[in-house]
Parts: sequence; structure tokens; C-alpha cells
Amino acid sequence: MWTYEKRLQYPINIKNPNPALAKLIAAQYGGPHGELGASLRYLSQRYTMPYPELKAILTDIGREASEMFHSEATAFFDAFATV
Repeated sequence: MWTYEKRLQYPINIKNPNPALAKLIAAQYGGPHGELGASLRYLSQRYTMPYPELKAILTDIGREASEMFHSEATAFFDAFATV
């Protein structure tokens, strides 16, 4: 069997919480102009695309190629914005 432990890979100690930065990061991910919204727009547009090749391109863009990388990059650069 296995044991499920819900813990972080690296310990996190927040000394000075910054609600303004937290709001900015949340908006970058799930806000109306955020990366999640852009990714979902690509994925939803694929259903109205008449050509299978274009459906595949929209799926690739929305699922993995650019938008998900932007989400990772946003987290990376926002983490260093506080340093």
C-alpha cells in the first residue's frame, strides 16, 4: 500500500504577507485577462473550427504550448518580484 501525505516539496515561511501581490498573482492566473482565461478561450474556439488541422492547432495552443507555459512563467517571475 501507499500513504498519502499532503505536504509541500519545499518548506515555505511567509514573513511579510503582501495581499496586493497575492491579488495580482491571482488575477494573472484566473482573471479576465489572465492565462487561464486565454487558455480556455483557445480550447473553446476549437469547437467552432471547421477544419480538423485548425482544431488541432487550437488544442495544442490552449492545452500545452504557450498558455500553460505563461502560467508557469508568471509564477516564476512573480516569485522573484518580491525579492
